[in-house]
Amino acid sequence: MAAAGRLCALLCLALAAGAAALGKRSPVKVLSDGMWRELLQGEWMVEFYAPWCPACQNLQPEWEKFAEWGEDLEVNIAKVDVTEQPGLSGRFIITALPTIYHCKDGEFRRYQGARTKTDFINFISDQEWKSIEPVSSWFGPSSFLMSSMSALFQLSMWIRHCHGYLTENVGIPVWGSYAVFALATLFSGLILGLIMVFLADCICPSKRHRPPQYPHSRKLAAESAQLLKKLDEEQEADEEDISDDETEGKEVSNSNSSPNAVRQRPVNTAATTDKS
Repeated sequence: MAAAGRLCALLCLALAAGAAALGKRSPVKVLSDGMWRELLQGEWMVEFYAPWCPACQNLQPEWEKFAEWGEDLEVNIAKVDVTEQPGLSGRFIITALPTIYHCKDGEFRRYQGARTKTDFINFISDQEWKSIEPVSSWFGPSSFLMSSMSALFQLSMWIRHCHGYLTENVGIPVWGSYAVFALATLFSGLILGLIMVFLADCICPSKRHRPPQYPHSRKLAAESAQLLKKLDEEQEADEEDISDDETEGKEVSNSNSSPNAVRQRPVNTAATTDKS
């Protein structure tokens, strides 16, 4: 009976320890795509990992121990599963696993030191992060470029989920799924092209369809031009008439003066004979 009582006591203690271990909450925060703006405030140490990565699995115990010091160091310790959160991995351009970033009031620095609890603590307590050049604002997670990259990563993950749903749940063959995505791409490209053409036509309309501007002024300008043309033609006609009249007057005067000259000649000769 005593042995049975001891065995029961040991079992109870084991169950209590297991329940305490299960009920203990991990100090490491799990971030998602919709929580990335929290990184812009305060101080953070973020690990990007994948469940299948052996190096990430070896880092987890040290990361958990480091997270226990987070409250004393006044730093948030977090992790991101790149297989489940493609938007965040796209914002930070994760090309190797595991990757650790230090975030301080919107400035991001990549940690490249040793990966032990002591090194992590010294990195924060001694402010070793100040010696690292922060990521440029052009390539920061909050920039337009990285936001676009995040959207592309999310779109690729969505396409992957759709492909898996079509092939596994619906039963469509792989080539059928590819055909569906090809048709969807062509249709979406056609719609986007039509939208762009419509916007371009609205912003910069062609001359053929462009509405006339200031029609009254154009009409008055055309009428004034016609009047000026008529006045010029009339003036030229008057000048031609005047020149014709002048030429005719000259001809008449020349014709009248020529017989007088002929008549005066014999008179002059007679006078000279009388004088003699």
